[in-house]
Amino acid sequence: MTETTINEAEVAKFTAMAEEWWDPTGKFKPLHKFSPVRLGYIREHALRHFARDGATMRPLEGLRIVDVGCGGGLLCEPLSRLGASVTGIDASERNIKIAARHAELSGVDVSYQATTSEALVATGAQFDIVLNMEVVEHVDNVPLYMKSCADLVAPGGLMLTATLNRTARAFALAIVGAEYVLGWLPKGTHDWHKFLTPDEIRTLLSRNGLDITAETGVVYHPLADDWRKSRDMAINYMILAQKPALD
Repeated sequence: MTETTINEAEVAKFTAMAEEWWDPTGKFKPLHKFSPVRLGYIREHALRHFARDGATMRPLEGLRIVDVGCGGGLLCEPLSRLGASVTGIDASERNIKIAARHAELSGVDVSYQATTSEALVATGAQFDIVLNMEVVEHVDNVPLYMKSCADLVAPGGLMLTATLNRTARAFALAIVGAEYVLGWLPKGTHDWHKFLTPDEIRTLLSRNGLDITAETGVVYHPLADDWRKSRDMAINYMILAQKPALD
């Protein structure tokens, strides 16, 4: 395979911070704060789409989920606890080692692989749910990346894409505010020019045979110190799409 989605500089950036993935007060503190709303959205739509009983201890039992660009496994572990068969992939071998070590120490069953979405597609793997969470703004060859993620979705399955909008507000808050003023993220974590608008994501999803089924913005509430769903998609947003089932 000659085409790749790997941006070596981005991989190196996150590899350098790998030891801090599970420190809720460290460099990944914003993701720890962000995780509850992401997990709630995944759970909500997985239960609805696959007609699962949310009152059970392991409502996602038997569902195959892949988290593309999983980092240290912040989403993988709780989804595994909900019963899903979870695979986490990341281009950084260091991230995968950290994730695997933490899962082992926590007694959580997650399959981790140091690989890319396009390489996983080449194996013929498909999943009921593909998570594409805060990754698309860090890769090269976005069309190839989105196609490979879509190819990983099994017929009748779902893909959830979460990213940052390319707006002036996103630049002011997600870069100037989060990186330079508040220090929530290391400087240089994001490049505003690599952000994608909802219309661009919708186009890429549709081009690759997926139908948009839901979308939401995600906003920070400073007084409560938490993130919540919102109609406002000007900064952070999530788009859910479905691959048509086979006749």
